[in-house]
Formats: sequence, C-alpha cells, structure tokens
Amino acid sequence: MSEIKVTVPATSANLGPGFDCLGTALTLYNQFTFSSIEPAEVETEMKIAVTGVEAQKLSTNKSNLLYQSFTKLYQYLGKKPPHVQIEIHLGFPLARGLGSSATAIVGGLVGANQLAGNPLSTQELIKLAIAIEGHPDNVVPALLGNCQLSVGQDENWQFCQIDWHENIIPVVAIPDFELSTEEARSVLPDKVSRSEAIYNVSRLGLLLQALQNDRGDWLQIAMEDKLHQPYRQTLIKGYEVVKSAAISSGAYGMVISGAGPTLLALTNLTQAEVVTHSMKEAWKTQGVEAKVISLRVDTQGTKTLQIQA
Repeated sequence: MSEIKVTVPATSANLGPGFDCLGTALTLYNQFTFSSIEPAEVETEMKIAVTGVEAQKLSTNKSNLLYQSFTKLYQYLGKKPPHVQIEIHLGFPLARGLGSSATAIVGGLVGANQLAGNPLSTQELIKLAIAIEGHPDNVVPALLGNCQLSVGQDENWQFCQIDWHENIIPVVAIPDFELSTEEARSVLPDKVSRSEAIYNVSRLGLLLQALQNDRGDWLQIAMEDKLHQPYRQTLIKGYEVVKSAAISSGAYGMVISGAGPTLLALTNLTQAEVVTHSMKEAWKTQGVEAKVISLRVDTQGTKTLQIQA
C-alpha cells in the first residue's frame, strides 16, 4: 500500500487591486493523506475521514471536492481511479476567503499524480487546477507558494512570482461567520468606468513595487480598490470598524482576503502584535468573535511525502 501526504498552504487572493489575478500563499495549512488500497480490502471505492477545524462541515462522500479533483486527474489520464482511503486534516475554516477550495483542488490533483507515478508536470497540474477552480489566483500560489501574479486566459497562462519583503507581515482576522464566493460575486457590477479601471491598474502596479521594496507609505495607497471591495464590504459586519482599528494601530492598510469574510492587514514586524490585538477587539465590539493571527508568506507551496508500506 502506498501512502501520500500532501500539505497545501492557505492563500489570500486579490490583495486589494489585484482582483482575480494576484494571490499569496500563507503559513496556514490543510493536510491530505491518500492511501491506495486493494479492492478486496474494502466494500467501497473510497473512504474519507476528516479531522481539524470545522471538520463536521466537510462532506465525506463522492461530492467532496478533494475526491472530485483526485478522480479528475485520472479521467484526464484516461485511467480508472484506484480505490483510496483519504484522511483530511483542516488547519483553517471553510468559506472564509483563505482558499480552502483551492487546497482541496490542488491537494486532490497532487495526491492523484503522486499515486499515478507523477505523469503530469507542474504546469499541467496548474492548468487542470485552473480548469476546476475557474480562475488562478488561489490555486497557483497554493501549488507554487509565494506571491503569484497570473496573467492570461483559456489555455494560455503566464505566472510571475512577486518578491515579498520579509518585513511586511500579513495579519489575518478570521471571523466566526461564513461568506460564500457565489454571494460575494453576486454583488459585483457587470461594468466599471474607465476611471475605476485606471484607479485599479495604477494601484496594482504600485502594490507590486511596495511589496518588493518594503514601502509602507506606498502600501497605504496601493491596497485601495474600486472593483470589488466597495461592494463586498457591505456583506461583512463591522468591516469599517475593524479597518479603522487596524490602521490606527499601525497597519499600512486592510483588504478583504479573497471573497471574504476574512480580513487581511499588512503591517511591519514591530506593529504586528498590536494590530492583531486591535483587529480582534474591534470585531468583538460588533458582536463578532474572530481568530486573528500574524503569519508569514509560505515560500514552499504544496509539499508531498511518500511512504511505502
């Protein structure tokens, strides 16, 4: 029996103006263990066990996104999936804007590829992951690590790693309520004005430079956005209160992580602890309990460990 352990980092997409094209891997992880088993040893094709944060919310049947992604790779290869036992350990909650679905997609594809003898390259895995997810901003950093800019469409994609200065600390505030990506997208307008497009293009360019050069003064401007945050923040209770608290305690700025409701502040090493405390207390005044932690950018991406029994 072969056993594959796959560890996939959480991700924060958009980072303000980088809507649907920019994302970074963070030092929070989901872990997936795949064990191929002989058909004679089990009654069903698959068995899933889940532990960790909000484990009870995850399906353990064939609708599970991890298993669907696992089988998708074998379909792509034109092969029948093996009988498999899967153990899932969740290190962060679902539907919070931290790329939990991306970890499932990437984890399923990588686990299947490992069990199949690694027939697909990293680039092929990325294309499959994007096809399943629908956009690259979470799955690319989840697989590759670091901060990644994804540009392209259909089958033609280019990925560019963005240097992130070690002095810039991401602080995530994860509330005790969910916000689905579908709901978050439903409030977005179908069209934007030319001035709004220019607003975002200029700030995205500045954001990339600010992250590389540790320019907090640039980040104060560069984290602003007019494509998605003004609409989505109405769905997040206490958004303005938490943002005000983060900035007044030393954050350069605050954005919605992915589709939300997690909020992401960027600050420096000196202020990280104060910003963390302030965001937690601010949300508490709005009747929202939140887990607020300072993290780092994950630089390794998805990691695998193969154990031969």
